[in-house]
Amino acid sequence: MKARVVIVGSFIQDLAFYTKSFPLPGDSVVGEFRAGPGGKGFNQAVAATRAGATTLFIGAVGHDVFGAGARKFAHDAGVRAHFVEKKKEPTGTAVVSINAAGQNQIIVALGANLTLHKQDIPLAPLQDAQVVVCQGESDFRTVTHVLRTARKAGAITVLNPAPMRAEFDFDLLRHTEVLVPNEPEFCALMRALPRSGMRNLAPEDLNRLPADHMHGLCRTLNVPIVIVTLGSRGCFVSQPDVYTKINSHDVDAVDTTGAGDAFVGGFATGLVKFNRNVLEAAHFANAVAALAVTQHGTAAAMPTAREISRFLRKRDHK
Repeated sequence: MKARVVIVGSFIQDLAFYTKSFPLPGDSVVGEFRAGPGGKGFNQAVAATRAGATTLFIGAVGHDVFGAGARKFAHDAGVRAHFVEKKKEPTGTAVVSINAAGQNQIIVALGANLTLHKQDIPLAPLQDAQVVVCQGESDFRTVTHVLRTARKAGAITVLNPAPMRAEFDFDLLRHTEVLVPNEPEFCALMRALPRSGMRNLAPEDLNRLPADHMHGLCRTLNVPIVIVTLGSRGCFVSQPDVYTKINSHDVDAVDTTGAGDAFVGGFATGLVKFNRNVLEAAHFANAVAALAVTQHGTAAAMPTAREISRFLRKRDHK
């Protein structure tokens, strides 16, 4: 079966600590420990799969217990995955801290993810897919190759520039049809882009920007579609001639760690489900993200198509 959504990116083993409040420098606090699969690429693949799209994940792991765990979780979760084993590199790992408000702090060691090279990527899935997604946790040369190949084949290419690294290559945007940054990532892009004129833009400034000004900033990126995720405030969608803000759903969040990945995976599925309708896909993605933050964990928190459908029906009747 051909995959309609192909996601090339990272697998990272999450080591998560839940605590009432984050420790201050030099402090120690008591918390609860949980381990689970993660990584932006893998999280997005789980989200897309569970949301209802035939999805293939392509990524790299080490020859270690975390790599074996990646294969087991993918198999148990019904996620189609092509894992490239890197014997000289460890599987990517992250230490995640989550406080009582559901906020998170994350330190990531990318490990094998940075050694996923273009020769590791099978061409056929990229040429057959409707949507191809990449993120910033892989070698940018590999990401460029994947996006360029997929776009030439007619797929919608989606780039989630997370995490926003100092060595971000703006050449990636030439091969990107949909760019999905969060607020800090969008501000970092604006600060690094001379023509934006926003060298001092900070995330807290975005809430005060008029919608037409926000749209103008998005247009400076020269990407057809820019979707800025705004956390609990929803998302801002900028297309060449139209823009709109889509409000989020009011839910009781317990863990926001995987919210952005839930949105991207849900959006990829939405593009397939709604025949490339960007606004319908973004509405759908908002619901996926809202449900994900009501559960602990990242990949394991992604909602199923039935849960999403039930959630949207209830919202429509309010």
